[in-house]
Amino acid sequence: MGRTREAGCLAAGVVIGAGACYCVYRLTWGRDESEKIWDDHDDDDEEESSDIAETGKGAKANAGAGAGARLQGDSKAKAEVSVELKSGPDVKAEAHLKAQSGGGLEAKAKALFSTLKEQASAKAGKGARLGTISGTRTLTPGLPCPGVRGGGCHPVRNGARAGGRTSGKSKGRTRGKSTRTPATSWPVRRGKFNFPYKIDDILGATDLQKVLNILERTNDPFIQEVALVTLGNNAAYSFNQNAIRELGGLPIIAKLIKTKDPIIREKAYNALNNLSVNAENQGKIKTYISQVCDDTMICRLDSAVQMAGLRLLTNMTVTNHYQHLLSYSFPDFFALLFLGNYFTKIQIMKLIINFTENPAMTRELVSCKVPSELISLFNKEWDREILLNILTLFENINDNIKNEGLASSRKEFSRSSLFFLFKESGVCVKKIKALANHSDLVVKVKVLKVLTKL
Repeated sequence: MGRTREAGCLAAGVVIGAGACYCVYRLTWGRDESEKIWDDHDDDDEEESSDIAETGKGAKANAGAGAGARLQGDSKAKAEVSVELKSGPDVKAEAHLKAQSGGGLEAKAKALFSTLKEQASAKAGKGARLGTISGTRTLTPGLPCPGVRGGGCHPVRNGARAGGRTSGKSKGRTRGKSTRTPATSWPVRRGKFNFPYKIDDILGATDLQKVLNILERTNDPFIQEVALVTLGNNAAYSFNQNAIRELGGLPIIAKLIKTKDPIIREKAYNALNNLSVNAENQGKIKTYISQVCDDTMICRLDSAVQMAGLRLLTNMTVTNHYQHLLSYSFPDFFALLFLGNYFTKIQIMKLIINFTENPAMTRELVSCKVPSELISLFNKEWDREILLNILTLFENINDNIKNEGLASSRKEFSRSSLFFLFKESGVCVKKIKALANHSDLVVKVKVLKVLTKL
């Protein structure tokens, strides 16, 4: 009877264990077996499934009951549970019961059932963490998983793309292993060079010579930038404008306007801009004015480089000596006036106004082709500075046309020319008259002044 009883208890334990595994399958994975929990990449076929161990105090107690419970008797038995997650369309749960000869199998089977029940509860979202042999997986209850409607509680590997798995957006096939791509590294200027001076130091001739020597010999963009800013700040003082020219600094600075680095070009333009206030320096800088104009027209619209170039061109055209060097760029100036943003419009209008104040440039100026949309600058929606500049531009051109006697030779100008837009179309006059009731008093006075000259 003893052996028969042991055989019956063993069979009962096996039946109970199989029933418990079936319950777990039905409660957890069975209802969603048509859906994928993990979408492994084709290259990750060798990823092995890891065993899910029990967590929490209750799980540890049940694991102890299932794996280490010992009953007094002639022999001992050991129960071990292993739930395996395998890649592929099917998710299988296997429970392995390893029993040795001995008594107490009924108690061990109950402990096994309790352990499986706790695991099913944890799988349903009640557990917090599931420790594994190969790593740690974190449950994310309430967040949608790829390919699953509504909330889910699928395990997510720490260190892997957890954010992508819980974002609720299906992005096709994803890797089961960690495939985090390092952030794009952009080149950063080195800032640890021990430059001998501060950029706002007012230097003498000896120190300026040292800065020019550093600028001439180095290819480091950071050193070039610091040296150009230092020279530009010192060029704001009239005594240093002469010193830099006498030390041969103008060619050294101008050489850097050919570089591809936009920051270096901007700083070089700024330094030359401060130096161009000096009349003798303008005679040296005129050699580079055509290149500066071409680069300013083709660089990125409304960029800092373009604004620095326009400021330099504006300073170089304050006098009438070098304006003829830029007459070929009149159509580009008016195109930029239409396309640019607010600050670009202000700067380009200051540049064009310099040309309108020179009667010798009138014929070339009014004969160039301009976009018809330029008329939109006379609208009252613009602020005071835009309106005052465009009214000044119109006033100067109208005066020059009268003084140069160009009104009688209107047949020389095409319908797309500035002459036709400002003088013949009559649209500008209507727009200016509409500004007579402008709310800004300064604008109103300017409008009345222009209208009295028509």
